[in-house]
Amino acid sequence: MSPVFPMLTVLSMFYYMCLRRRARTATRGEMNSQRAIESNTRALPINVEIVQYAKEVLDFSSHYGSENSMSYTMWNLAGIPNVYPSSGDFTQTAVFRTYGTWWDRCPSARLPFKRTPPTFCSQDYVELAFEEPVYPTAVHILETYHPGAVVRILACSANPYSQNPPAEVRRLLQASRSTVRWEILWSEAPTKVNGPQARQFTPCIKQINFPTNLIRLEVNSSLLDYYTELDAVVLHGVKERPVLSLKASMIDMNDIDEDEDEEKYGCGMDILNKQFSVVTLREWPTNGYFDKLPYELIQLILSHLTVPDLCRLAQTCKLLYQHCCDPLQYIHLSLQPYWARINDTSLEYLQSRCTLIQWLNLSWTGNRGAISVSGFSRFLKVCGSELVRLELSCGHFLNETCLEVITEMCPNLQELNLSSCDKIPPQAFNHIAKVGSLKRLILYRTKVEQTALLSILNFCSELQHLSLGSCVMIEDYDLIASMMGAKCKKLRSLDLWRCKNITENGIAELASGCQLLEELDLGWCPTLQSSTGCFTNLARKLPNLQKLFLTANRSVCDTDIEELAASCTRLRQLDILGTRMVSPASLRKLLESCKDLSLLDVSFCSQIDNRVVLELNANFPNVFIKKSFTQ
Repeated sequence: MSPVFPMLTVLSMFYYMCLRRRARTATRGEMNSQRAIESNTRALPINVEIVQYAKEVLDFSSHYGSENSMSYTMWNLAGIPNVYPSSGDFTQTAVFRTYGTWWDRCPSARLPFKRTPPTFCSQDYVELAFEEPVYPTAVHILETYHPGAVVRILACSANPYSQNPPAEVRRLLQASRSTVRWEILWSEAPTKVNGPQARQFTPCIKQINFPTNLIRLEVNSSLLDYYTELDAVVLHGVKERPVLSLKASMIDMNDIDEDEDEEKYGCGMDILNKQFSVVTLREWPTNGYFDKLPYELIQLILSHLTVPDLCRLAQTCKLLYQHCCDPLQYIHLSLQPYWARINDTSLEYLQSRCTLIQWLNLSWTGNRGAISVSGFSRFLKVCGSELVRLELSCGHFLNETCLEVITEMCPNLQELNLSSCDKIPPQAFNHIAKVGSLKRLILYRTKVEQTALLSILNFCSELQHLSLGSCVMIEDYDLIASMMGAKCKKLRSLDLWRCKNITENGIAELASGCQLLEELDLGWCPTLQSSTGCFTNLARKLPNLQKLFLTANRSVCDTDIEELAASCTRLRQLDILGTRMVSPASLRKLLESCKDLSLLDVSFCSQIDNRVVLELNANFPNVFIKKSFTQ
């Protein structure tokens, strides 16, 4: 036989393997909608493509807007575009709460969890339901201001409008022994997009083997110069499962050396569920150089591995199994990167390894029945005694029983994050008052009511960081501020974003009692009026302020800015978006006095036009002066 034939056979097999990998992995980069539709049309010319806008917003982690209106809220993502193709700052779009790295530079910034896999960089998410389940062929995201935040697109097997999944979905769920399956359609690290102009973002997505009408966008805004704004999401798909066309895509040689998304994202946690209980491992007569290493040094080496990597390594031999299961490897544990795979079984297998755990991040996990109240409670009863920090953001499985278990089983708890846990009933928050050691409490977008909050403030006098942003059930913020001033003398940061009824009386009580405050967010608090002297009094009483947000308070004036310049020389971040009463002269005084100022937002300040901003930028180059626009 000619030597050419074996070579052809090898090349054919190599080409086939490349095609298979290509079918399961999305190409990095972007692709316009026409090319996406054409490629899939070639694959199945008789399969009609369905184009649909989001019908409903099901869930999200944060938004800039209010809970009682539509301006700047995630709910604007439902339906047809409101703004696109226009560019600029529009209230009819969906906007997340933060951008850039400014929130990471504040006194309230939290230390990051170690061992976060490099493939996980998501900071926020939104989940969208569509009318018809389809096999996705394209996803169009209409970004109207500062694009580039979307880093991951996922599809879910669950149908929000039906309790009876189709046969192919049932088979997948039975094979994976789960109730819900998520697949990554596209993923990429954050990238800097030049310019704030609108665009249609259409990444090349991978094919999946189940129909979906539930799409999740995950975003990372750390590279953005200002808030990103999303207008609509369009899902293209077909009713019948498409067959891969050989012409649909070219082979990217970079894919050959990369792990598949399933290996990066899914297999590790499947191993965690299935393999952590393995005890019959082969015992070698010698462990090579590991026998010469001190136990502590091996532990230090393993501390750099992610949780899935620990799971894989634990299967190699008894020595490394022992090291990988040592509770000292799980002092700090973040399961948020694996939110789609964590369930009761995961927590059960982790129990024996987490008896010494101090930091635990379960944010985004457990939804749609993945974690039960009983499963969460069993885990904390075994592993809660040493917990100091507990992150539960967007944990919609949490109820009153869960909060009761937390307060009983975690006596050393100092930090509790319940951000966007909007399913917890109002009366349940009373239990938090039992944790007198709390130093940080995040209740953003929860239904905490006034009586429970007063009890918490009365008994948790060690609080240093408190977030009450968008807590709509509180009737009298003046009473709350008065209690803070009387009981929370150690408070360093306070978020009152969009609190609807605080007045100058509450601000006076707060400023008199909490003089260690370094960070105060009073954005979108419409009942505060500069004419009462509340802002000048605030500046005099709180000389340590580093961050002050007075966003959308139309009454902020030159007198307030000049008092800040005189009294708050340590100021680093100031937001006065929307005021018509501040002049360029007072801003110059502020910039000259506050040498550490790095962020100044003067968007929609009518006296501060682009010419003034350019002049201030030239004279104070170390300050990022934000001035949004609307075309």
